[in-house]
Amino acid sequence: MVPVSRPRPSTVAAILAAPAALLIGFALAGGWVGTPRLSGGGIADALEYNAGPHPGYRRAHAKGLCFTGRFDANGAGTALSRARIFAKGSYSATGRFSTGGGNPFATDGRNVFHAMALQITAPDGEIWRLAMDHVPIFPVATPQAFVELQRATKPDPATGKPVPAIMKAYLARHPETKAYQDYITAAPLPDSFANGTYYSINAFRFIDSAGATRTVRWSFVPEATFGALDKTKLARLPADHLFDELLHRLARGSVRWRMRVTLASPLDRTNDATVQWPSDRRTIEVGVLNIDRAGPEEQGACRDITFDPTILPRGIALSDDPLLAARSAAYAASFRRRAAEAPGPSAIGKALARGE
Repeated sequence: MVPVSRPRPSTVAAILAAPAALLIGFALAGGWVGTPRLSGGGIADALEYNAGPHPGYRRAHAKGLCFTGRFDANGAGTALSRARIFAKGSYSATGRFSTGGGNPFATDGRNVFHAMALQITAPDGEIWRLAMDHVPIFPVATPQAFVELQRATKPDPATGKPVPAIMKAYLARHPETKAYQDYITAAPLPDSFANGTYYSINAFRFIDSAGATRTVRWSFVPEATFGALDKTKLARLPADHLFDELLHRLARGSVRWRMRVTLASPLDRTNDATVQWPSDRRTIEVGVLNIDRAGPEEQGACRDITFDPTILPRGIALSDDPLLAARSAAYAASFRRRAAEAPGPSAIGKALARGE
């Protein structure tokens, strides 16, 4: 009789531990055990809590304007990424300018960030979606802090401002938000969408044709001469000043930005959008964005695009920044909600219909 070899207890334990560890990993990733992961719906709820209900509109960046143009790649980006969009040539671009906040009819006379969202399409149909702000840092580093911020900054109906005690307690827990507030208070506010620099905020990874990976951020630097709004007179600014100015500017000719990619050093934070990288980091100019037309969303191609920054072409990947997955989930939740609601005319569409 041939003796049967029995596995050692340690071997059995190891075999059983492997699938168990895998299941635990899936459970943690899915939020089934441990601290529950914040859902996109939870973030959308927080945005609605802050700005109030506005059915048919985006929950964030609610006030916006569509634009179209092209991205002219100069070929330099191919040294960093194998993305087809960096090969020398021209690629169609569709995008959206917006102001911060969830109120689609808010006045432009506010000291808030301006945003540029962009979709660049390669000849083979592959797309790259970018979502950028005109300030180089974000007020929070995590999705949980973002929800806290929305709740802390909900305007008091009696004053139109956050409740001081609630805001003070929030800032005591989040000095990074106080640093952001100080920055945006001191920094000049562009008097046009056309003359602001727009930043990726989050870090990403570029993968070249040899498989080498580099962590990057990028910016779109305007060719238009910078001008600043007088912050002491913001309350007297026409309600749709920024949008009207851009339409009049484009009637006279196109506007352009140069795209610059900044390479991180090994010491730079890649998972914290509240931290700006030092200005001496190496940058490479990879192309020019040329915008030649803009119009209200109900007439433009951007209305049904979710400018999800995690939609990337081959050769570009996510970093370890936790805000990226949260932004993707929140944009998807926002889209599902507004798609089920009757879309309303944009602030700009209403103004144009009135002949303003």
